[in-house]
Amino acid sequence: MSREYAESRIREALRQSKGHALRARQLVIAWTYEDAKLLHALARPHLTGIVAYAVSRVVDRQTVGDEPPAPVPKKQARPAADGSGDQFGRDLLKAIARGEPAMFGQESFGPPMRSRKASQQHIDALKLMAEKSRSKNS
Repeated sequence: MSREYAESRIREALRQSKGHALRARQLVIAWTYEDAKLLHALARPHLTGIVAYAVSRVVDRQTVGDEPPAPVPKKQARPAADGSGDQFGRDLLKAIARGEPAMFGQESFGPPMRSRKASQQHIDALKLMAEKSRSKNS
């Protein structure tokens, strides 16, 4: 029932605002100040999250006021037993130094693609554009 009520009030707001969504939203918000049933119907699906957020804010403020939280000990990184952890970093640095860094998620298992030589038609088109640009600037 509450969902239907909210939808009917929204349709009414849209009708009154002649289909203008922003004005309809402003009208519905204004109505919620005096219509608790409408406010509850709109907020009901989100009420659990709203309340959880409000409770956590109060709890956080209480704990901060009492004493500062204890620092969480950091885990020390341990090298892999087989030494493979170091190898990954070295391989990555080598690939970057060679100018062929991997595009993560887009690697192919084939040989790397090399850029092809531009066709004569492409070269002619670029020269023509350059000439036109020079003639406009002169």
